[in-house]
Amino acid sequence: MEYLLLIIGFCCMIIGIIGSFLPVLPGPPISWIGILLLYLTPEIKLNYWVLGITLTVALGISILDYIIPAKGTKKFGGSKYGIWGTNIGLIVGLIAPIPFGFIIGPFVGAFIGELLYDKKNHNRALKAATGSFFGFVASTFMKFLISIIYFGLFFVIVWKNSNVYF
Repeated sequence: MEYLLLIIGFCCMIIGIIGSFLPVLPGPPISWIGILLLYLTPEIKLNYWVLGITLTVALGISILDYIIPAKGTKKFGGSKYGIWGTNIGLIVGLIAPIPFGFIIGPFVGAFIGELLYDKKNHNRALKAATGSFFGFVASTFMKFLISIIYFGLFFVIVWKNSNVYF
C-alpha cells in the first residue's frame, strides 16, 4: 500500500509542476497533495508543521495566481475593462485550440478590453496588455518555484527514509 501512495504522490508532484504552467491545473495544491500522500505512508512520521506551512503557501500562491495578472494590468495603466479582458482572455485562451493560448489570451483580452474603454489610445491598450503578460509570467514563475520546492521536499523526505523503501 505504501508503494502505491509513493507512486501516486510522485505523480502528483509531476502533475503539480506541469500545472504550474497550465492555468487549468492548480500546480502547488496538487504538489501539496503529493506531500500529504507521502506523509500518509505508515513508515513516515507525520509532521503537522510541514503539512500546515506547505498548505498555507500552496493556498496563498493559488489565490495570488488570480490576483497578479489583473494587478499587472492595473499597474501598467489599465482600466477595469483591461482587467476584465485579461480574465476573459485567460478563459478563452484555455478553450481556444491555439498553441500557447493561455499566454496569448490574457494579453489579447487586456488589449481588446482597453480598446473598448478608449478606442483612440492604442499605446495605453498595449501598455496594459504588456502589464497583463508580465503579471501572468510572474504568477507562473511563483507557481513553478513552489512546485519545484515541494518536489525537492518530497525527495528529501523519501531520501531520509530510504532505508525503509529500498
